[in-house]
Amino acid sequence: MAPTGLYHQVSKYFKNTKEDALPPLSVAFAALLSVAYPILYVVPFYLSPTTRPSPTLSRDAPSVIRARIRFVYASVTFSTFATIYILATRANASSVDILRLLGWYPIGMVEIAKSLLLTALLFTGPLFEGAVVEGRWKNWIQGRTMHESLSSWIGWRNYVVGPVTEEILFRSLLVPLHLLTPLSPIRIVLLTPLYFGIAHIHHFYEFVLTHPHTPWTPSILRSLFQFTYTTMFGWYATFVFIRTGNVIAVILAHTFCNWAGLPRLWGRVEPRVAIGGPTVRGKEDSEGELSQERMAHWGWSFSYYVLVVVGAVGFQQCLWTLTESPRALAKIV
Repeated sequence: MAPTGLYHQVSKYFKNTKEDALPPLSVAFAALLSVAYPILYVVPFYLSPTTRPSPTLSRDAPSVIRARIRFVYASVTFSTFATIYILATRANASSVDILRLLGWYPIGMVEIAKSLLLTALLFTGPLFEGAVVEGRWKNWIQGRTMHESLSSWIGWRNYVVGPVTEEILFRSLLVPLHLLTPLSPIRIVLLTPLYFGIAHIHHFYEFVLTHPHTPWTPSILRSLFQFTYTTMFGWYATFVFIRTGNVIAVILAHTFCNWAGLPRLWGRVEPRVAIGGPTVRGKEDSEGELSQERMAHWGWSFSYYVLVVVGAVGFQQCLWTLTESPRALAKIV
């Protein structure tokens, strides 16, 4: 018997033809929810004195982070149930179809591994700098870096709560709603991350509050830069989510990017501690040792920037192959 569930209807709607298909939702309705959900996510931060930053209270204060975590859990839970209700009532989706559209089922370990590999390719240079140049590979293997990162509230927010709640909200909830509109998948990839980028603009307000003596121009430029790279990551995450139908893949990619930070695109690459450790140089050999250190640092820098290019090319070449999956929510052309 041919499948008739909503998931298969959506797949047929995008993978084949739209001529006889009637989208369950309108673009305006999806856009309304795309504005309402982020507002519900962010606004509670400023309604309570326990979560509202000030010149004397930073957003990185443990008490603020703990209170905000409770708020985002509540808002994302509400948004999730609202989306499930909409899919079940307005689109007549079954429970299995809903889980598939949200990217919660089935859990594709292959898709998760391939997406992480693809993300790591983009950070080939920074991984080389951290593991080889700075010698942190042992800490990575032993799990010390992860333990240190997750032992603080800032780390818990940046590497667990933030990626999980943001990817559920902006990918798992909003993307399926847009897939049920007349919008094409490529337009969804380009449009929905704008909500993700705009949702981070509130950091400008927080920065101005906690840095009252900083001029407005650098504060605005800082926020525009943040909007740019969060939107770019949103494009990537939305592409991966639609192509794999796996929300865990984009959550882990988000965590990885938060941990790795923005790649260095200029400057000299060198170890945190001088090669060979601190030494006492005499007049006769000081110039020779300094020359060797300069050559070593030049070699690190050359290798790093070559790997940045290699990683970027590899990312571009593998973008489609490493995100290919039979569980794709739609075909992006």
